[in-house]
Amino acid sequence: MSVAALGLIAALTATACNSDSSTKDDSKSPSSSVSVSAQDNTKLFHEIYKQLVETDTTHSTGSTTVAANAVKQRLLDAGFADSDIQIFEPVERKGNLVLRFTGSGQRKPLLLLGHLDVVEAKREDGWTTDPKKLTEVDGFYAARGSIDDKAMVSALVSGLIQMKREGFKPNRDIVLALTADEEAGKDNGAKWLMENKLDLMSAEYGLNEGGRAVLVDGKPALQGVQVAEKTYAIYQLEAKAPGGHSSVPTPENAIYTLTSALNRLAAHRFPASLSDPTRDNFGALAASRSGQEAEDMRAVAAGNPSPEALDRLSAVPEYNAQLRTTCVTTMLNAGEAENALPQTAKATVNCRILPQDKPEDIEKQFLAALAADGKLTVTPKVDPAGGISPINGDVMAAITTLTKEMFPTAAVSSFMSTGATDSKYARSKGIPMYGISGLFMQSADANRIHGVNERAPIAGLEASREFLYRLVKQLSQ
Repeated sequence: MSVAALGLIAALTATACNSDSSTKDDSKSPSSSVSVSAQDNTKLFHEIYKQLVETDTTHSTGSTTVAANAVKQRLLDAGFADSDIQIFEPVERKGNLVLRFTGSGQRKPLLLLGHLDVVEAKREDGWTTDPKKLTEVDGFYAARGSIDDKAMVSALVSGLIQMKREGFKPNRDIVLALTADEEAGKDNGAKWLMENKLDLMSAEYGLNEGGRAVLVDGKPALQGVQVAEKTYAIYQLEAKAPGGHSSVPTPENAIYTLTSALNRLAAHRFPASLSDPTRDNFGALAASRSGQEAEDMRAVAAGNPSPEALDRLSAVPEYNAQLRTTCVTTMLNAGEAENALPQTAKATVNCRILPQDKPEDIEKQFLAALAADGKLTVTPKVDPAGGISPINGDVMAAITTLTKEMFPTAAVSSFMSTGATDSKYARSKGIPMYGISGLFMQSADANRIHGVNERAPIAGLEASREFLYRLVKQLSQ
């Protein structure tokens, strides 16, 4: 990182945090000038960030074990004992690191969760820079994993190292778990740890990725805290028929049986259901909307939307996914030969179930919508239901207070994620999880995650690192 870049980050961080060195403790807030310690912390964060981003952790060719060992060495160099750090590799190349920063034990542990793996990325797919090299371009760092999830992982690791060097004594154990296969592969590290090492992972609550920090017109506008996510469910549908020669068609056709059922499912809409985080989120969104849309959102926030208001909001796919369970066909496979009647037709249907909906109730509605009359074999696979983390408690209070201090223009709202994170495995074990990063960015940049030219705003990275450092410290003292 150049000296100029360090100065830019520090200056922008100080502005974003609205800090006043005459009234705030320098150990808890970013200084308005670049001190040696601030430079050291920024330099450490950047070194870890660059090292992790440029370590191949894709499912096909990479190794999270390599990344986990690199983090372990950083922690050892900072003064953590070897006995504080464990690396679990249940499958080759799929290593997971667990650090226990021992505290006084006055409170139950705090869990910090992050994943080391990234989705695949190839230069020939349209990247303007090498996705395997951290590259500075127009005020951004571009690379695969520059946001998801190596920015947050680097912030957490550097923050804990900073606390260790400061001699900080937490009032609880802080457990850092960096995992494999969140993005791809069948050997999910967080799931494995929750099932096999729950004694190490058990906590009062935890922090993870999944937050939504939004810039509008260059200013922090919304700090979204993920307190729930939809339950992930897969249904495999299969229709069978006797088959025969295509020159003599028969009424019984596996493809027609399957597609007729899928068309009925496509026409079905599951009922709307409003959880507390959904109401909270629509209330926050209404502040930046106008006209009928704002009125409809306020009605959802109040918990009394009319059917017409729900219909209008449901016309927007993003809103519809917040309001109800959804099921959509994602894969098809049918037939054996171009001149033969199909004997088998298969489909995969992906459902995202609201956390307050019971999967067994959704399955009943699902089967009724198919109306297949026993002509289909339906095989479900449902991930653990995570539930909803409390929105009135220590974590939300700390996030709200710190956000108002560091990003005074930003509103704070809880919300439900329509996608999936590893938080569901912790929530299914009774550990409330909160998705939060403090990395404010334009929606267009957030949409690059998993896509071409993923990039993180340099000005926001250090502010996010400082936010997470202070949040973890506040929840541990």
